[in-house]
Amino acid sequence: MKLDILAIGAHPDDVELGCGATIYKEVTKGKKVGIIDLTRGELGTRGTAETRDKESADAANILGVAVRDNMEFADGFFTNDKNHQIELIKMIRKYKPEIVLCNAIDDRHIDHGKGSKLVSDACFLSGLIKIDTKIEDEDGWQEPWRPKFVYHYIQWKHIEPDVVVDVSGYVDKKMEAVMAYKTQFYDPKSDAPQTPISSKNFTDSVEYRARDLGRLIGVEHGEGFTVERYPAVNSLFDLK
Repeated sequence: MKLDILAIGAHPDDVELGCGATIYKEVTKGKKVGIIDLTRGELGTRGTAETRDKESADAANILGVAVRDNMEFADGFFTNDKNHQIELIKMIRKYKPEIVLCNAIDDRHIDHGKGSKLVSDACFLSGLIKIDTKIEDEDGWQEPWRPKFVYHYIQWKHIEPDVVVDVSGYVDKKMEAVMAYKTQFYDPKSDAPQTPISSKNFTDSVEYRARDLGRLIGVEHGEGFTVERYPAVNSLFDLK
């Protein structure tokens, strides 16, 4: 299956928090979007790998994505090395996305920066013809494929975006997908240990960040991304 967009996160819920409205908007416009989680989030203070598996499946259904896979890399301990790059290259070549969305280049959680660089490097290496890859149980060697664009969504830290997408009208669905992770986020009835992302302030901040970015571009809500190369337009009138 060829995808238009492949959104990749170090943990289940990274994609929903970082770019859930953007990918839902593209799904509603007929684009094929997939999600890959690098880990099962098994080191998280709240919940388990099994509960997060269920929550991520529920969130994928809410967003209407075509596919969601999990690489099952070690939470907290995966590295940006040849073995991890090769496994990710296989998935990039399998889905042939035009656009890849991935973790923030620098963030509070160490996996976010690592995941960002791993994905970026794998996207480049995936285009090299002398790297041979093959997926078990699938016929033939894979063809090289390099996504046209790699964009990094914004997470815990405040990072100035290079591009802001107008997601007005799509944030409610994003928040529904975020809150599908019942073990992770604000629940006044939960007796689980508190974490930086389990407070009501954090959940509220997801919405008000989108509202603030929207304010800055003159719309209701926005999601921001950093880029790896200069964005190009045919005319100054293409910029909004």
